[in-house]
Amino acid sequence: MEKREQLYEGKAKKVYATDDPEKLIVAYKDDATAFNGKKKGTIAGKGIINNRMSNRLMGRLEKAGIPTHLVEELSERETLVKRVKIVPLEVIVRNISAGSFCKRYGFPEGVSFDEPTVEYSYKNDELNDPLICLPHILAMKLATREEMDAIRDYALRIDAILRDFWKGCGVTLVDFKLEFGRLRDGTIVLADEISPDTCRLWDAATGKKLDKDRFRQDLGGVEEAYGEIMARLEAADA
Repeated sequence: MEKREQLYEGKAKKVYATDDPEKLIVAYKDDATAFNGKKKGTIAGKGIINNRMSNRLMGRLEKAGIPTHLVEELSERETLVKRVKIVPLEVIVRNISAGSFCKRYGFPEGVSFDEPTVEYSYKNDELNDPLICLPHILAMKLATREEMDAIRDYALRIDAILRDFWKGCGVTLVDFKLEFGRLRDGTIVLADEISPDTCRLWDAATGKKLDKDRFRQDLGGVEEAYGEIMARLEAADA
């Protein structure tokens, strides 16, 4: 697969064209941002961990019947993916109260929900990715009702699969963000990444945060936390 011109550079990844118009190469960076880019920094080795972790988890989801954009891992930082048109929504699944949920509602952190919640944010940096409800998604024609039904179903299935997997690693899946895209034929597939950047992952015994919150909240030990969560994943896959 021939790597061609760079098409896009985001906060955490670069995207390149290839000699196949339906395939792209995603390259993961060590750059770290929080609060819609207001806080910036670097987490050494993050790109490698996020690339490898995302690919392993997406491979696991594929085996469980969740379609993804993953084609193959090319190197420690680069992955070949299917070209998709991203649905401009962040899909957030929450199992335990944390982060913006607590800030928005004045709710304490660490409360387990009776069932997972699914919420949507409109992907728009200028508007700070505001929460959006299904009627507004449909009114703005961001997705069809059928697509949203599929997205919600996939999100809840992904939550169940990943919660069970991380539980076996001694980790609690608190919440996570997903993005979905459309293939050329309109099929909805999971895209973007699944990593400590996009998931809240707490040690099940101690509650220690093993994710990007260590960067957001200046808790220290960011690289060590990313390394620990990757080591647990690798041990589970061994």
